[in-house]
Amino acid sequence: MTAVSIPIPDVPFRYRHWTSPLGPLLLYGTDRALWGIDFPVDGHAQKPVHGWIADRNAFPEVTHQLAEYFSRKRRTFSLPLKLGGTPFQLAVWAVLRRIPYGETRSYGEVARALGRPQAVRAVGAANGKNPIPIIIPCHRVIGANGSLVGFGGGLALKRTLLELEGSNC
Repeated sequence: MTAVSIPIPDVPFRYRHWTSPLGPLLLYGTDRALWGIDFPVDGHAQKPVHGWIADRNAFPEVTHQLAEYFSRKRRTFSLPLKLGGTPFQLAVWAVLRRIPYGETRSYGEVARALGRPQAVRAVGAANGKNPIPIIIPCHRVIGANGSLVGFGGGLALKRTLLELEGSNC
């Protein structure tokens, strides 16, 4: 499998830590688009890549929309995103963005939505490489039997996000 590659931007790369109900999120990208969100590890914020520019005022619309999401006032996001990935990963992430708030889909259902019903494992791998969780709602993908499986932020965070949305998982 090909890893997600992050192309070098033609404008300064910025980051900020934003305190969320999940803990400190690392937001990064350019003035033009959000490139990624990293969850905390063991309650601590992820560290930025050397050379990124700290900007505590970066991504005001991202933090505004995330705050609305966490206060249950927002169900969808409208933000400029920059995604680096394989064509298959991009296709999977597009399907994830169409899963409605408060609903879940199995990896098999996502594979069928792509027209590739046998690609369940590849869907799982692409889901795990999602660089912008929450906004691209990879937490809404569950096991075929309804179980919570595979989430980069850990299953407790996945459950928290699904419960926030009123899902019965």
